[in-house]
Amino acid sequence: MKRINLGIIGFGNVGSGVVRILREKRSILAQKIGLEINVKKICDKDIASKRDISVDKHLLTKDAYQLINDPQIDIVVELMGGVQPAKEYIVEALKKGKNIVTANKALLAQEGKELFALASDRGKNIYFEASVGAGIPIIKSLREGLVANKFYSIFGIVNSTSNFILSRMSQANCTFKDALAQVKLKGFAERDPSLDIEGIDSAHKLILLTYLCFGRLVNLEEVFIEGISQISLADVNYASELGFEIKLLAIAKKETDELEVRVHPTLVPKQHLLASVSGVFNALYVSSDLAGSLLFYGPGAGQMSAASAVVSDIVDLTQDIKAGLFRPTLNIVEDKSIRKLRKIDEFESRYYIRFMAVDRPGVLAKISGILAKFGISIASVTQKERHKAQVVPIVMIIHEAKEKNLRQALALINRLDVVREKPVTIRIEEL
Repeated sequence: MKRINLGIIGFGNVGSGVVRILREKRSILAQKIGLEINVKKICDKDIASKRDISVDKHLLTKDAYQLINDPQIDIVVELMGGVQPAKEYIVEALKKGKNIVTANKALLAQEGKELFALASDRGKNIYFEASVGAGIPIIKSLREGLVANKFYSIFGIVNSTSNFILSRMSQANCTFKDALAQVKLKGFAERDPSLDIEGIDSAHKLILLTYLCFGRLVNLEEVFIEGISQISLADVNYASELGFEIKLLAIAKKETDELEVRVHPTLVPKQHLLASVSGVFNALYVSSDLAGSLLFYGPGAGQMSAASAVVSDIVDLTQDIKAGLFRPTLNIVEDKSIRKLRKIDEFESRYYIRFMAVDRPGVLAKISGILAKFGISIASVTQKERHKAQVVPIVMIIHEAKEKNLRQALALINRLDVVREKPVTIRIEEL
């Protein structure tokens, strides 16, 4: 039986999972694909620490070039993360005629255009199923299963840490700080979770999804990003009373000839399937012309979930190698009907707004009057009863308004002597 040799760079949680799957599923994989998949070399900066799986010492190295320069290695699996030196290793591996499997969404989001072009020039492929949604087969589905479709929008819950925090706040009635502590305790968050809770991780994944759906590889600076660190328990509870759940959504949406690409907390109606996605689970809601609306759902974190996606990419590449074929998997066709990216000032949405205002007659009239000057219409108002405090929350839902107009109105409202805190605004998507 023909053997396909792998070199793995990064022997952490996911890398260990990949080795475990390839070892435990060795026989069934060989039966299914007619090939033997062999891990020939593993590179990591730490080869001394014990892992949940043991390997022969001769397989381990600290020098990535031992496997990059090995002519017997057919596929390089990059699982180290970060931009550098991961980019350097992938570039050199492609130049050496090797196919690539990676889970590195940050690298592909920032340097993907160059890397995909190099791979194509060399007649090689870069597979990256595990970069979005862990084990959810969203990349393959967009690239192959929905190949004939024209996409209208994609809404994604694609960061497990943020989703766990928001779910915990809603279900356990706990603060953001307490929910963050719990997600760290359970091991679902990094020591520094800022990339997760501030929306950067979701934005990296959204860039890849936007590329696959619309053929536009946008820059990170072109994505509007707003994280969840300012979401309070009060807003979670008020949203629930109004029939919504707060989710951190990654959104790519075509509006006429413009494309919106944004990440931010969003009020989602409780009756929508995305509202029920809780804990570390991820989901992607895709709208297209032929297949209609589709929901992809599954665990967005976890060793074996991500490793499963990596192995699926490895298997796909083995079939290409076996057949002696080059299938350009990223032969992306740009949607020429999209004229430009819509800037944040031009976004239009319904909004949830919470004001903390002095409880006295005429306050609501002042606020609503300023909103009216900017053409902003109020759909509903809820004013909570005062207890001992003289400051009370006023919760509004407003009809669809342009972001620029709302910001100008809120700037004036914030200057009122009866408004004691900066107004909280959260966008609403009806989906």
